[in-house]
Amino acid sequence: MTRSRLVLALAVALAVAAAVLLGGVLRESSSAAPETTATRAVSAQVAAESVQAGFAAGDTAAQIRRLEAEVEAGGEPKTYTLLGLTYQQRARETADPTYYGLSERALRRALRLDPEDALATSGLGSLALARHRFREALTLGQKARRLAPYTARNYGVVGDALLELGRYDQAFKTFDRMVSLKPSLSAYARVAYARELLGNRSGAIEAMRLALGPAAGQPEPTAWTHVELGKLRFGQGQLAAARREYRAALTIFPGYVYALDALAHVEAAQGNREQAIALARRAVAAVPLPQLVGTLGDLLATSGRTKEAARQYALVKAIEKLLSANGVSVDLESTVFNVDHGIRLREQIAAARAARAERPSIIGDDTLAWALARAGRCDEAVGWSKRALRLGTRDATMFFHRGFIERCLRNTQGAQTWFRKAIDLNPHFSILWAPVARKGAAA
Repeated sequence: MTRSRLVLALAVALAVAAAVLLGGVLRESSSAAPETTATRAVSAQVAAESVQAGFAAGDTAAQIRRLEAEVEAGGEPKTYTLLGLTYQQRARETADPTYYGLSERALRRALRLDPEDALATSGLGSLALARHRFREALTLGQKARRLAPYTARNYGVVGDALLELGRYDQAFKTFDRMVSLKPSLSAYARVAYARELLGNRSGAIEAMRLALGPAAGQPEPTAWTHVELGKLRFGQGQLAAARREYRAALTIFPGYVYALDALAHVEAAQGNREQAIALARRAVAAVPLPQLVGTLGDLLATSGRTKEAARQYALVKAIEKLLSANGVSVDLESTVFNVDHGIRLREQIAAARAARAERPSIIGDDTLAWALARAGRCDEAVGWSKRALRLGTRDATMFFHRGFIERCLRNTQGAQTWFRKAIDLNPHFSILWAPVARKGAAA
């Protein structure tokens, strides 16, 4: 499971999609017809929908320059709104979080000019999701929904926030409403993730396949959908099927960083370690997101190249500091990284509790369980692990954590059962921990 698949303003964390070009909706062209007020309004709406969904609408850097010039000349509220959304897209493309501050300023300026601007309000909600401020995102999403109750994207912001706050029944109902209003790529992706959380992986794959329809003819959204389909296949240990999806993404959208990173995991699972490292390096060179850098570090570490791995791990921490300085909460992701890599384990318990308080989801529960277990406090950990699995989620990492906890509690049979569940589901679920699970399952 991709831990932040639903935060489409990603992350990614989240989860979730960075981008380059989407076919040049607003790209300048010497042969273009003269732009009228009507065509400008339509173009702005198309661009807004694209960047709101997490994808580019032409040359993003050029679009920012154009919009900045317009607002300097006394732009309308909608111009500030579109500029704010485009800054968010540029942040996704470059992994430069300073664009988040620019986005916030532009969107708040739009709301000062027009307090009833639902798109600007929703844009601030998307920004809050990107910064992992989920309670703030919920408030903004609900306000946008009140302003525009028949606009599907507002339900996406609300549902994403509810999901991260552990309010699953409400989140799932919100996604149902979203897909009924507009069966788009974003809506189908959310339905897919909801089904995945409930343990219905075949249903999740079905929903993601439906997403290919709205994405048709658009390179980046189509590539993103193939990557998500590949991750669902990989999560079930179906390496060949996952590889086909990732290759399809790269054929449609050459150099797509999420496909490169995902394909690196397949190559590593098949023993092609050097090829995996080369793919991971390409992804990091393009967009240095913490999760991509972490993948490269783990591949290097498990290949015996510990000094190179240490440099990548140090880069992860430097990127996290940069994100935090620009208003992004990385507490949960940072805790998972530290616990996985044995960094100040006793300190991570408090960090995990604080992170879970902000994100009381099954991911928060599992993170706290894992931190407690790695620190040897397994009597406390088991309850949180049970809570993390309460939806019926079939996730090999969660199964492994439970096996680790049972072994710590000296429940040999229980540990072996959970380790086998992890390996049976996906024998390559983690570069670091799958070998431990395989050994535990065979003990």
